[in-house]
Amino acid sequence: MDSLIAAAARALTAGDALGALKRVSLRDDPPALALRGIAMAQLGEHPRARELLRRAARAFGAHEELARARCVVAEAELALAMRDLRGSPRTLAAASAALEKRGDRANALHARLIAVRRLLLLGRLDEAASALAHIDMRGSLPSLVAVAELAAAEMALRSLRTASAHVSLVRAREAAERARVPALIAEVAEARTALDRPAARRFRTGDEQPLRLDEVEALFASGALVVDACRRGLRAGATWRSLARRPVLFVLARALAEAWPGDVERDALIARAFRTRRPDETHRARLRVEIGRLRALAAPLARIEASARGFALTPRGAHDVVVLVPPIDGDQASLLALLADGAAWSTSALALALAASQRTVQRALVELETAKRVRSMGRARARRWLTPPLAEFTTILLLPTALPLT
Repeated sequence: MDSLIAAAARALTAGDALGALKRVSLRDDPPALALRGIAMAQLGEHPRARELLRRAARAFGAHEELARARCVVAEAELALAMRDLRGSPRTLAAASAALEKRGDRANALHARLIAVRRLLLLGRLDEAASALAHIDMRGSLPSLVAVAELAAAEMALRSLRTASAHVSLVRAREAAERARVPALIAEVAEARTALDRPAARRFRTGDEQPLRLDEVEALFASGALVVDACRRGLRAGATWRSLARRPVLFVLARALAEAWPGDVERDALIARAFRTRRPDETHRARLRVEIGRLRALAAPLARIEASARGFALTPRGAHDVVVLVPPIDGDQASLLALLADGAAWSTSALALALAASQRTVQRALVELETAKRVRSMGRARARRWLTPPLAEFTTILLLPTALPLT
């Protein structure tokens, strides 16, 4: 490794992407191309960075398997930052195995952490937790420890274990400060703010109150009957009944919970559940069927009793009934939640993460763009979506800049 390549690598380690480019910007040899790609990625020029990394991978010969594997890892993290989740995880796994075999444990660990973060973005928490549990971080670089702790914190937050998340974030901050990587320190600081942001809104007997994650966790532990519009289900203590695939039942449960301790007229339930203003006997018969299904499903948590004019919800035990809704109203709440991280997402990645059709996501994005709640950049397949205004740091990209690429 010559002196300019070494100096560029040290500049990238210190977070000085422009300083690295000054040293290698006019060179087209494979190590310089790889370093240029990493520098461009840190500056947010993702398409150009991907092009440079692919050129570097092709330029390294067949006998330079280690350098090519490092380029694969760098490109995989670039794809993660671009929210391009279509790639096969097998390629990254093969690169990780090649790096481990040739003694580059740090980059091998980094590749495995990228795979964990990809699983988190896709919402596959159990797989992500299992993969992270099998990663031995002892003796690792501080930057890798910080990334691992950030992943652990995100899993804890999504599982509503705020105390565990706080511990992981403290460890991540300490590791990031030891690593002295500005982007990493900023990412940890941004993750810590999630503990103080409103995560949901609580409706109870006509009152509305924003809740932080720790307050949501306390609400679930209180034993109250919670009609959860964030995850679409019923919860009381440790008992959970999912209605994610039973939309009519969930609409009925929410309507009954919002009226508690009173009842709801039959025609009002029909209008909300079946979206009709002119109910007839067929609608009333269908309502009886759906109420019967909801009664059977919610039996361990509550009773649904008929009244003179409709139906009423009665929780088992002397507990309150609470409706928990997302902090953002509308059908696009999940879409805005994904875009809230400040990164630029492709339409296909959003569709994959939401388990929805790409056409459905496109229609929702057009509506949000009209309302000036999202904006796009690029054209055709290179088009990416993000929320305005941009945060100071718009990417979670943390490439393995501390390691030589030759």
